[in-house]
Amino acid sequence: MNRFVSLGLFLLLVVGGGAVIGMVTGPDDWYARLAKPAFNPPSWVFAPVWTCLYMLIAIAGWRISRGGKSERATLFWWAQLVLNFAWPVVFFNAHAIGAALVVILLLLIVILGFITAAWNRDRIAAWMFVPYAAWVAFASLLNGTLFAMN
Repeated sequence: MNRFVSLGLFLLLVVGGGAVIGMVTGPDDWYARLAKPAFNPPSWVFAPVWTCLYMLIAIAGWRISRGGKSERATLFWWAQLVLNFAWPVVFFNAHAIGAALVVILLLLIVILGFITAAWNRDRIAAWMFVPYAAWVAFASLLNGTLFAMN
């Protein structure tokens, strides 16, 4: 397959999938009523941050999938995508803050697993996950605080 076609498919899957998940699970009245910590970002921050992160996630996945660079990293990549897409459903749709905390902590572990697995095979792909890890660590803190406050 042409490398640009496969990159386009990764971008479509991740950015498009993220957009669809965002549209069907976005914050609702329940979320608006939750007690929130002072460090809770304004709602408008999330869409541009996730769009950038989803592009990095897609490119990293594309890079690691080319030429069979690392089967372990590929498994971590797919696992993080499943957990990433599951979290908003658990949090926003099911209103299960505690279960969402478990999902996001697992997501953070899997992201770190990807970075570790990709590090010696494709350092650029590994570095592309560092901002993602930082954001998910922050989101984990936010999720945990929301759980404690509500």
